[in-house]
Amino acid sequence: MDIMSVPLSVSCNPRPAENHPPALSVVIPAYNEAGRLLPTLEAAVAYLDGRKMPFELVVVDDGSRDETAAVAQGFATRYAGAAGGFGVVRSLRYETNRGKGHAVRYGIMRASGDRVLFMDADLSTPMEELPKLEAALDPSRSLEVAIGSRPLRESRLEVRQPWYRELGGRSFNKVVQLLATPGIEDTQCGFKLLTARAARDIFSRCQLNGFSFDVEALFLARKLGYRIAEVPVRWAHQEGAAAFPTKSAYLRQGLAMLADLRQIRRIHRDVRPVAALAKPSAPGT
Repeated sequence: MDIMSVPLSVSCNPRPAENHPPALSVVIPAYNEAGRLLPTLEAAVAYLDGRKMPFELVVVDDGSRDETAAVAQGFATRYAGAAGGFGVVRSLRYETNRGKGHAVRYGIMRASGDRVLFMDADLSTPMEELPKLEAALDPSRSLEVAIGSRPLRESRLEVRQPWYRELGGRSFNKVVQLLATPGIEDTQCGFKLLTARAARDIFSRCQLNGFSFDVEALFLARKLGYRIAEVPVRWAHQEGAAAFPTKSAYLRQGLAMLADLRQIRRIHRDVRPVAALAKPSAPGT
């Protein structure tokens, strides 16, 4: 597997001093995000520092061709020199663009927090939605994966996607529910929280590097015996994603993701539930 690539650069903040894992790791994959990464990092750290709980923020530069790595490292250096922070900022980078799935996997497998959140670099879902996902987790009931979801009645779409992306997303989800994750309304929202155990169990088995990695992760989560909470969140479409610069690029990605569904079922057909999760739930759960 390709998750053991060696980062070209790492920048760390030495806080906190305690030799304990942070309560939360936040993984942000970034590809050619130099223009909008800094506001996301500032907003994320401001919110997390306000909670006064140890955290780490891990930015994974997915072989960007712009100044994404420099922005991430510069922010990490400034945060390290500031007083009063509760976190550690880490900037990881590898040379060749591998895809969002690889970047997320790369960061998660190097995260040290008790819980792991991965989120998009454009901050489409604000950090203030995190407590909703945290409240949904219940490891005692194998409920160790919570995902932001846009189609739920209680969700708030403050800025909608272009019509062709909404139509494509709904169509893709219907196929995904049929072939991989029945009952999950939104596999693609970039705001997902897992316990450290679930994150390692799931992402150590993931293989897809492209945008269908979310489907693969949720498919594996169910096969391993983890329950998934789908949580309504606030979300606002952000223009400027490097991966979808045109309608034709979006269409090509969508077709590739549909092709991935068959591969997901094939490569994980022999996965069995984790022994510790195989116990039947109590009546009424």
